[in-house]
Amino acid sequence: MKILDLLNNNYIIPDLKGESKEDVINELIDLFKDDKRVIDLEKVRDAVLEREKIMSTGVGKGFAIPHGKTNAVNDILAAFGKSNRPIEYDSLDGHPVNLVFLLVGKDNLVSKHIKLLSRISRMMNKDEFREKLIQANTSDEILEIFRKEEENYFEV
Repeated sequence: MKILDLLNNNYIIPDLKGESKEDVINELIDLFKDDKRVIDLEKVRDAVLEREKIMSTGVGKGFAIPHGKTNAVNDILAAFGKSNRPIEYDSLDGHPVNLVFLLVGKDNLVSKHIKLLSRISRMMNKDEFREKLIQANTSDEILEIFRKEEENYFEV
């Protein structure tokens, strides 16, 4: 499985409207409102927000990776959003974020969930990759940036 197997235009917001951490997390979760893989959207929301209370998923360098595991989905889900304004996120480095990658995993797919989190983190650690995402204006551009970057990785 690759990140591109999870992302498509329906799950990308090239200009997040939210102004707070919770706003943008909810904005991304709301993309799954009519997704057949979701059993209970509010339980998905609870899982991600509860995980966020444990420790901020703002990992630094302007990037956050909110995530959670729940039986309220029957597959792994992903969404990506970019904000043109810095969002205060209680990040580990103390800086706001502009790039947010949401990952929701099914409780029994822990190994795949962890591997995907690791891949996203490695990709986002690359300054050039983050900069390209920040410069992108459309979902298509963002998908293409992920596609090109993921050519360097094996299947998860």
